[in-house]
Amino acid sequence: MFLRRTVQFFLLSLALVDYAAASPTPRSLSRVRRGGRCPGRPRPSNSTVPAVVAAATPIATSSHVVPTTSSASHTTTVASTTHAITSSTAASTPTQASVAASGLTPNGIKAGIAGGDAYPFLKDHIGWWYDWTPNPSKSGSPIAVPMLWGGGGADAQDASRLAQFRSLATAPKYVLGYEEPDCPSGAGSAGMSVAEGASLWEQLIAPLAGKGTLLGSPSMCKQADQTWLSSFQEQIHTQWDITAIHVNKNSLDGIKKDVDYYWNTFKKPIWVTEFACVDDQNGFTPCTDQGEINSFINTAVDYFQQDSRVYAYGYSNGLGLGNVWPLTNGNSLSASGQTYLAAISKYH
Repeated sequence: MFLRRTVQFFLLSLALVDYAAASPTPRSLSRVRRGGRCPGRPRPSNSTVPAVVAAATPIATSSHVVPTTSSASHTTTVASTTHAITSSTAASTPTQASVAASGLTPNGIKAGIAGGDAYPFLKDHIGWWYDWTPNPSKSGSPIAVPMLWGGGGADAQDASRLAQFRSLATAPKYVLGYEEPDCPSGAGSAGMSVAEGASLWEQLIAPLAGKGTLLGSPSMCKQADQTWLSSFQEQIHTQWDITAIHVNKNSLDGIKKDVDYYWNTFKKPIWVTEFACVDDQNGFTPCTDQGEINSFINTAVDYFQQDSRVYAYGYSNGLGLGNVWPLTNGNSLSASGQTYLAAISKYH
């Protein structure tokens, strides 16, 4: 009897061991579910830009690869980057190291300014600046970015800038194309035909690419409603490296609309070379409420910093934006300028 029970117990033990081996416990099942490659940490690609590390809990993951632009005089693999972002939600946060390594963000710092009035107050927190001229110059580490404003026909200042651009002695690290050529001249826009823009681009801007300059596209007045830049792209032989855009909006949805449009249309790294708080649904009405402006500044800065498609952004200190938006008030920062300084100081 004892021998029979011992044999039965032994056989039962063997059966339990076999069952345990074939059936993972809840803890081992949990490990299996987590064991795949984390979508937030893609492998670095063999490109000029390292893969961007996404936030710890990405909302959605999609891979965006900026295509190679090629011509007889300019062949540049601009960027290859993976970011956790949908068309309406930025969930990827590039590190300062990855941004700096790309070469597409001046000094590795996205924040900048359009216009030099506030430069003394912001220079320790920005990576770049420009003032719509071919030869911006101020002391300090922020990179001054030259611009070919227009074709010389808008006014005397436009003609002078064109002459100065023709006289550039050295190739800059970055250069920007025309200022809103898609709107008539006379109100801060260059007002150029596509044919004129393409011809002058090939004459004056394209040759800089062969000397190592990264080319920024012309920036559009009509934002996401543009057609000029699409036609321009078809007519030029030397493509741009960076899509320069203007964002004149008063809401996060408006900002996203413009960034999404230019990314989806041209698939190139984006510089927001001007952004401002403007109601563009009712003509062009600058924001005047300081609370609204402060909220917009903080929202815009955080969004641009988190969106890995945006490699640089600049607060517009140009004309026609009212008397509350400008960065300076006399010889000091305005309330809006102080808000921008505080917003970008969180990142550098």
